[in-house]
Amino acid sequence: MIKTNDYVHAIKQLVNQLDREAKIAAMKQLKGSTSSTLYEVSLEQGSWREIVIRFFDHVEWLREEPDVPQHEVASLQIAANATIKTPAYIALYEAAPIVGMPAIVMEKLPGGVVLDPGERHQWACQLARALYAIHQLDADAFPWEYASYHTEKDLNIPAWTDSPESWKQAIQIVRGRWPTFHSCLIHRDYHPANVLWQDGAVSGVVDWANACRGPAAVDLGHCRINLALLHDVETADAFLQAYESLSEGKFIYNAYWDLVSVFDFLLGPLQVYPGWLAFGMTGLTDKLMEERMDTYVKHIIANK
Repeated sequence: MIKTNDYVHAIKQLVNQLDREAKIAAMKQLKGSTSSTLYEVSLEQGSWREIVIRFFDHVEWLREEPDVPQHEVASLQIAANATIKTPAYIALYEAAPIVGMPAIVMEKLPGGVVLDPGERHQWACQLARALYAIHQLDADAFPWEYASYHTEKDLNIPAWTDSPESWKQAIQIVRGRWPTFHSCLIHRDYHPANVLWQDGAVSGVVDWANACRGPAAVDLGHCRINLALLHDVETADAFLQAYESLSEGKFIYNAYWDLVSVFDFLLGPLQVYPGWLAFGMTGLTDKLMEERMDTYVKHIIANK
């Protein structure tokens, strides 16, 4: 297990390699990450003012996707063309000093995560606007392509559901063919904890390790399930309606992609996402997640 002091010494060496004139003023580990370790580093002098270093120290993730550091670099480079702010790529280290793990250095974006806003409808609309901006990027030449996370064996009716008939219909829909879609760049992990805010507006979108080309509806489905579990179905619907309005009829909703996202979400035990707790959300329980998931699936099936 890598110790905190190891990360600290690794960061000092990385910064020195990047810019010998740079002087570190402060550093702190960023909260909310569940698949890697991130540090924010403030510099008193040098080429950059504030940077973020991501250490890819999740051994299982690296084993399954050994090219994930290169994947994120490519994602950051294509995302830089979006009208919404994304982290600027600075450097990749195949094996960072001390820790021996891959590491990416990128510029830090301003702002912070907002999960429980005062005006939830407007918040959802701004989330939709930021995602719509990402989806305007052409990804035809991007080498990473969308694939669902679940397999046929994962399509099961949860033991905790109070509405097995709705889940049975959901499984039948997901087992069908993919609907026709227009391919674009998708973030693939778009949800409120990966969106930054400053002065009441979106200031950037982070965590680009999973970006690929695929159907825009995958991003909507993933964000909608997060909104439904974090808050309620009404917030998830407000997000969808705002996106549909922005598309001016070009985006056609299909329940298939929402349900695909549901089963992707259920690959592990349904529990409160640790990132929400790290960013200060309270009152969430695993039982509440089950109840809200049931409500969400019933809502999709009833309105498909």
